[in-house]
Amino acid sequence: MACERDHGGGLDAARARWGGAVEDWIDLSTGINPEPYPLPTFTDRDWTALPDRDARQALEHAARRFWNVPDGAAVLAAPGASALIARIPALLPAGSVDIPGPTYNEHAAAFTAAGWTLAEGAADARVLVHPNNPDGRRWSAADASAPLTVIDESFCDVAPEISLMSLAARPGTIVLRSFGKFWGLAGLRLGFAMGDPNLLARLAGMLGPWPVAGPALRVGAAALADPDWAARTRGRLAADAAQLDGLLAPHGTCVGGTDLYRLFDVGDAAAMQDRLARHRIWSRVFPYSTGWLRLGLPPRDGWERLERTLA
Repeated sequence: MACERDHGGGLDAARARWGGAVEDWIDLSTGINPEPYPLPTFTDRDWTALPDRDARQALEHAARRFWNVPDGAAVLAAPGASALIARIPALLPAGSVDIPGPTYNEHAAAFTAAGWTLAEGAADARVLVHPNNPDGRRWSAADASAPLTVIDESFCDVAPEISLMSLAARPGTIVLRSFGKFWGLAGLRLGFAMGDPNLLARLAGMLGPWPVAGPALRVGAAALADPDWAARTRGRLAADAAQLDGLLAPHGTCVGGTDLYRLFDVGDAAAMQDRLARHRIWSRVFPYSTGWLRLGLPPRDGWERLERTLA
């Protein structure tokens, strides 16, 4: 079964078709917080020295506290959740994997590249994207029952109350978190795995020494020790998501999403994408649906243009 790998972003392709410079565009095709965490002051050593063990451990301790990682589960920082997704299938001999979809396609691509067979229902491994991308579907502890269970909580920081992090101490379980989305710093390339210590030790060996850059270690540790910023941000994102729902209401139905992105059924998604793109607003459509359009949240100076375009 072939896995089609479509993603948000891709402004190069949009510009090639509709024109404009990069700075002319508002990219709403991704689910990245448009108001990022403020960068701390860096030291020369952050840039010039190999990242040291103490800085990595400080980051991982901050992650453990922030996400309430249970005792008995290990924490591993990595250069983005995608780096972990690509390596997880190699942790066990290839077998069958259940990846309920439609969902983030890199999981299926990684497993099939490693020789696994996609299956439905009972399988040797299961991947749950929680909340799901793109429709926001949520899962329960009862769904996490495969010998190898990967719970991708890349968008869960907007709704920490639904987290399945309490399962991270279970043998065979890995919970993933992305840093770039909620904190709005996707270019930093930082992600985390929490779970079975034996599996995470093998993942750490696959990543090699110094997987996380010095500046990312400093930013991540500061952000994960700032719960007040996180709480304020959740409130703002919820309000902005509701505003986006209101703008799109005359054009379609909200069928899911999270507070970082919304999924709308607009009837003709390609036509709506074209309409937005002519005003240099990039959106996300999907190869498996003619009606679904996904929009992230505009930056503060982007709301007026979106409203004019939809008027």
